[in-house]
Amino acid sequence: MAATSQLFQVVRGRFWAPSKFLCQTCCQFHHPCDATSGPRRPTWRGYRTSQAWHTYYLTPPQVNSILKANEYSFKVPEFDGKNLSSVMGFDSNQLPANAPIEDRRSAATCLQTRGMLFGVFDGHAGCACAQALSERLFYYTAVAMLQHETLAELENAVEVGRPLQPVLQWHKHPNDYFSREASRLYFSSLRTYWQELLDLSMPGESPDTAEALLSAFKRLDSDMSLEAQVGDPNSFLHYWVLRVAFSGATACVAHVDGAELHVANTGDCRAVLGVQEPDGSFSALTLSDDHNAQNESEVRRLRAEHPPSEARTVVKQDRLLGLLMPFRAFGDVKFKWSIDLQRRVLESGPDQLHNNEHAKFVPPNFHTPPYLTAEPEVRRHHLRPQDRFLVLASDGLWETLHRQEVVRIVGEHLTGVHQQQPVSVGGYRVTLGQMQGLLQERKARISSTFEDLNAATHLIRHAVGSNEFGAVDHERLSKMLSLPEELARMYRDDITVIIVQFNPHVIGAQQT
Repeated sequence: MAATSQLFQVVRGRFWAPSKFLCQTCCQFHHPCDATSGPRRPTWRGYRTSQAWHTYYLTPPQVNSILKANEYSFKVPEFDGKNLSSVMGFDSNQLPANAPIEDRRSAATCLQTRGMLFGVFDGHAGCACAQALSERLFYYTAVAMLQHETLAELENAVEVGRPLQPVLQWHKHPNDYFSREASRLYFSSLRTYWQELLDLSMPGESPDTAEALLSAFKRLDSDMSLEAQVGDPNSFLHYWVLRVAFSGATACVAHVDGAELHVANTGDCRAVLGVQEPDGSFSALTLSDDHNAQNESEVRRLRAEHPPSEARTVVKQDRLLGLLMPFRAFGDVKFKWSIDLQRRVLESGPDQLHNNEHAKFVPPNFHTPPYLTAEPEVRRHHLRPQDRFLVLASDGLWETLHRQEVVRIVGEHLTGVHQQQPVSVGGYRVTLGQMQGLLQERKARISSTFEDLNAATHLIRHAVGSNEFGAVDHERLSKMLSLPEELARMYRDDITVIIVQFNPHVIGAQQT
């Protein structure tokens, strides 16, 4: 257990949610939703005229308290007054819509190799799977990138009871917790993984980062599935591993090592690079593809993996089997296990699951599982001096802001330089007085740019509080943040954002 705690605790200071799952049989387990894949929230005008709920206004300090409750910033330390890393630091934040929030985030420095890891995890059907990913996926990734000799040192240390050298240095908000009860189980599975990597590797070999990410994603999903099938003598752990397996999560992970950036994506979180153009403006470069019905190659992949007789049912109403929006995800064993295996595991599971109608629910047209995979798409990008920052975010952000608007907001916030575009009224008819009001709002918005020191908080403020003209409206922001839990999930999803700021001087020097 000593080795377990030393390795795991170096810390520094969709069952399916409505946007992912349309359940026909057990609505009591979910918030209200519709069957469309587009934005779920009604128009703001509809909410303002509703008499069903009492509204109240939050003061600006109250709004800030809510927005900043989960913010976290980290600056990479300097040596002799110089930052030798291509990463200057990062800002992150989360804003819940679900209660409790189903998103998770992680950031860590690799200690046995080079580079930093950043990840956003969007859970559905509860937070269990996303929580497990936030604790475990970086360890699997870090281990997969270790050379043969380092793996041998780890294994030898465990065998003789010698203290282990830490693999990761975590950068976590106090609310980003670890599950201490499961640490022994997690360590056991991780050790089995590195033992297999040790057997397969050769001395002197340097693992490929893209292959390491691919292997880590697939192996962790396999381990979570196996742990649920085997169970655990501890009733709490037995229930926990089943919750992890039967819930689900998408994941987007970035690894930055010098000028090399790798992004591994499973599902519909997204990675977007902010590129500064010669005129000072910012453009968006997307480094991940959403795995959903809007991705035609994903639809073709799914249909090719199943018999022609299922061509009309494997994707229905823009959802997997008519139910799940992301076409790739961790967990979600109801889309991966056979019906017989699901029944055997549930029958031998804790009593808490016996009355859970959702766990017993079988998806329609379920003939040739698995229908779902956690295999990521991995992209490599060689950083350039003009690549100023990376935005990793769950789909709750991208449903409210276009990627170009995201990089503009972040770029202007980080540089303090505002590109004055003509005021857009989006087709509305406005009077001269209204136009003057818009111009005054823009002037006030510029003067308050540094109200948020955290760039992720600044971005979330715009995502939640922007009006139809693109300006942050305090009245709207106040109402959106004071929505009752019953309504909040209808208007927006959980939002999780990590913004990684790059050092153009270090990146430029590495190219010469």
